Amino acid sequence: MLVEFNTLPETARVWIYQCNRSFSESEMAEIGFDLDAFLTSWTAHGNDLQAGYEIKYKRFIVIALDQTDQSATGCSIDASVRFIQALEKKYDVLLLDKMNVSYKQGEFVAYKSLLDFKAMAKQKAVSKNTIVFNNLVTNKGEYLEHWEVPASESWHARFL
Repeated sequence: MLVEFNTLPETARVWIYQCNRSFSESEMAEIGFDLDAFLTSWTAHGNDLQAGYEIKYKRFIVIALDQTDQSATGCSIDASVRFIQALEKKYDVLLLDKMNVSYKQGEFVAYKSLLDFKAMAKQKAVSKNTIVFNNLVTNKGEYLEHWEVPASESWHARFL
């Protein structure tokens, strides 16, 4: 069952999918329509899942699931991954590749391979103060407080 993202509790589980490019306004509208349809019918063992989403910076799809009444199951998680894979094909983008890093350059969100990010750190092109996106956060509370942080406060710090 689709619910407003902001009404979900801080304990809601989150999945963050970063895109290798920004979505256009029309793509964001279409993706929103697709997410509405998917989350409205998303279930686990026939039970509705209370989930919401937001699209941040025209680049990140964030899905949150309130697991108070019904947790995600292997089958429901597989269904969400198939949905994201379908978006990748439809828009010719990468959303599931976890070996890439997104970070801020002013108000711009940059996207680099992990190898390129390591090289940039070595060359001092990024620093411990560079704002990075920690897509490893697991719940909405962490997402709100620790997703967009200085590299020194994230797993990215090991490269600096």
